[in-house]
Amino acid sequence: MTDALSRIGLRRMTGRDPGQPGRVATPLELLFDLVFVVAVSQASQNLHHLIRDGHVGQGVLAYLMVFFAIWWAWMNFTWFASAFDTDDWLYRVMTIVQMAGVLVLAAGVHTAMVELDYLTVTWGYVLMRLAMVGQWLRAAASDPESRPTALRFAVGITIVQVLWIGRIYLLDEVAQLWSFFVLVAAEFLVPVWAESHRRTSWHPVHIAERFGLFTLLLLGESLLASANAMIDALAGGERIPQLLALAASGVVVTAGMWWLYFAREQHGRLRSLRAGFAFGYLHYLIFAAAGAVSSGVEVEIDEITGHTEIAHATAGLALTLPIALFVVSAWAILLRPTLAGGASAAIVVAASLIAASGLLPVGEYAVSALLLSGIVVLLEVAAIKETRPTERARTR
Repeated sequence: MTDALSRIGLRRMTGRDPGQPGRVATPLELLFDLVFVVAVSQASQNLHHLIRDGHVGQGVLAYLMVFFAIWWAWMNFTWFASAFDTDDWLYRVMTIVQMAGVLVLAAGVHTAMVELDYLTVTWGYVLMRLAMVGQWLRAAASDPESRPTALRFAVGITIVQVLWIGRIYLLDEVAQLWSFFVLVAAEFLVPVWAESHRRTSWHPVHIAERFGLFTLLLLGESLLASANAMIDALAGGERIPQLLALAASGVVVTAGMWWLYFAREQHGRLRSLRAGFAFGYLHYLIFAAAGAVSSGVEVEIDEITGHTEIAHATAGLALTLPIALFVVSAWAILLRPTLAGGASAAIVVAASLIAASGLLPVGEYAVSALLLSGIVVLLEVAAIKETRPTERARTR
């Protein structure tokens, strides 16, 4: 079978060594991430427009729903690729099909979030997920040890995709809303059910790197969107000192979020199936918060330049709440096990103050930047304390 596959340029899709040294993200994975950032950008832009126009509840709920589709499809591919990436032509083609699904989803983000029409988003999502079914079926055919797990994934994903399509065509708008959460739960249960038979051979270092790289892209997307909005606002020649202060604070906030996320290495914690599920599932909060920061900055710019009639507190909270959510999520998911109780309490208090700073009459972004800088200092002091026992042991 191996000879027959090699004659047509394919490799057997078997579980990779989870301890393989030097395992890093591939160029295909990096391209895959970039396509997903396009969809995140669309979701963030529409969140900005809805908040600016006073539709805060609709904007937040629609953003969280659309972001689920983006994040879940990205994460499922990432975990699969860590275990079964063959990098042959068929694997690449199937991955590019998933990218096409992302672009279809991105094209439907506006109608989904503004008009509550999820038809295009659903078909884009289902296209991505069915491409993953093809990958799992290939793994089942190639790897006898992984076959039961791979077939569970293929069957479970297929059933849920049929339900997603049925939801769009058979249910009214109210039923579509409530059934969304039911199907999200079903999506969550598929990997739990499949991996309960036999864990796939994902690579801890590779997974930690992939999640870190996607976080970087989300932070970069926020910087780009914020910079574009700032350039347009400055071109108008109004409120320049306030806008420049906002820009300076934005650099500090983004740097602080980056520092917070990468303050500790994570791959050492990704040794068990339970730890993997917790790490992956809870990252929804980190990713969604990072993606929403740019919309908050754009809303704040609109408020400063007089292009929105929403209350100042609403604009301020649109900026500070995503930052606070990112901080508390990163602490809970990535840092809490490594920090003393006092340091953890200080970070939680700082996150609460960042959120509350949105209610200040002026300077909420500067306050967020200052508090994030304090968190960074706290983490570095804690890191120094952690290294001292090791250094003392070496000197002995």
